[in-house]
Amino acid sequence: MFGSTGGYPGGNSGGYPGGNPGGYPGGNPGGYPGGNPGGYPGGNPGGAGPGYGQPTVNPDVQRWFTTVDKDRSGQINWQELQSALINGQGKNFSDTACKLMIGMFDIDKTGTIDINEFQQLFTYINQWLAVFKNYDRDQSGQIEEPELAQALQQMGFKFTPDFVKFLIAKSDLQHHRQMSVDQFIVVCVQIQRFTEAFRVRDKELKGVITIGFEDFLSVAINCTT
Repeated sequence: MFGSTGGYPGGNSGGYPGGNPGGYPGGNPGGYPGGNPGGYPGGNPGGAGPGYGQPTVNPDVQRWFTTVDKDRSGQINWQELQSALINGQGKNFSDTACKLMIGMFDIDKTGTIDINEFQQLFTYINQWLAVFKNYDRDQSGQIEEPELAQALQQMGFKFTPDFVKFLIAKSDLQHHRQMSVDQFIVVCVQIQRFTEAFRVRDKELKGVITIGFEDFLSVAINCTT
């Protein structure tokens, strides 16, 4: 597992925007959680973007990249990433998690990421790991329903207990009512994507939208791949 820097990303006390009465939680304009840089981990995947020059690569990141880049191609794919990421149960991250993370930082859509994209991914994973560890108080490598509810609430999402149980059940194939760190990352990224898609359509910020069938399908496909 990549090393964690500890604490919440963003530097503010509490880490994430809190809930406000009515409508969507969060202190940013529009009232949605995770909409401001530093609030939700990895709020700006892709970094500065083309035309801003290449960032300096951290030596630790360079060492990790060299280790992960098995074929010495200067690029890594999701399988190479998977071989380097171990969750709290001593298992490699899931295919879904690794494909999702590569896709988020694969700016040129080649199916692989280079050293600069990898550095952004490295930071992103460590931020999520820090969030997860904050709620994995027994250091078991798993969080249960109450801890997941607390983590999501800290991010600004006030979900019902039934919905939190649903999230656990969808991730927990062995029915232990627990969620590993790679499952946690996948769930939170998908929630973030759906929230952003919903926000675009919720023009009046009422928390209710009317959506056509094809639009709904496009949102579902884009947010889960």
